[in-house]
Amino acid sequence: MAVTRASVTRPVTGAFTQAGNIVELLIDVIAKTFRPPFQFREFITQAWFIASVTILPTALVAIPFGAVVSLQTGSLISQLGAESFTGAASVLAVIQQGSPLVTALLIAGAAGSAVTADLGSRTIREEIDAMKVLGIDPIQRLVVPRVLAMILVALLLNGMVSVVGIAGGYFFNVILQGGTPGAYLASFSAFAQLPDIWIGEIKAAVFGVIAGVIAAHQGLNPKGGPKGVGDAVNQAVVITFLILFFANLILTLVYLQIVPAKGG
Repeated sequence: MAVTRASVTRPVTGAFTQAGNIVELLIDVIAKTFRPPFQFREFITQAWFIASVTILPTALVAIPFGAVVSLQTGSLISQLGAESFTGAASVLAVIQQGSPLVTALLIAGAAGSAVTADLGSRTIREEIDAMKVLGIDPIQRLVVPRVLAMILVALLLNGMVSVVGIAGGYFFNVILQGGTPGAYLASFSAFAQLPDIWIGEIKAAVFGVIAGVIAAHQGLNPKGGPKGVGDAVNQAVVITFLILFFANLILTLVYLQIVPAKGG
């Protein structure tokens, strides 16, 4: 079977087209966020729904995550003979990298899939088309509140994961590994700084925007009826995960270049 040039370039062209559509939707969401009227009731409803489906899984993931980070860093640092820096290493790893990523994965996997399924079902039932006929902008009415709700919940979940992760790391380091509580806390205060918390919150907000926009885009463009909604949910989760890791890399590089490390 001959391989034509069109068959080779079609997936690439489709990927760039989809990326352009997602960026276009992002710009549309930003523009219509500041355009009245703001759908406050829909925003509260979606924020509560997203929080209800993500709080418990996030808390359950944060505990073993903080334990793994603490145990791994504690073991490595013990081999290097720098036990006094265990608190700084484990806590900074949780705040800067772990908490935003755990939050992003739960937001994309639980909340993002729910948003995609909701908008996808509305699309195949032609509710979106009916809203357009009635002169109601579905982006402003449905998408903007969901994206803003994801941002809010992501910020709150990031703080919760940070607290739970640090508490779990402290418990496992001090109780199981025989670490010194004073040394654990002293090293944290010596090396941590306020921008470490800010970068974690900034990452969480960016990840919330990415997950919300991609979930909305896939939900508004399902193909093939009910089966297409399921495919759109899978595609939304996969695409979001891929973009989140690239975004995390870029934000981390920018942060490390802008904010100098704090010495003990």
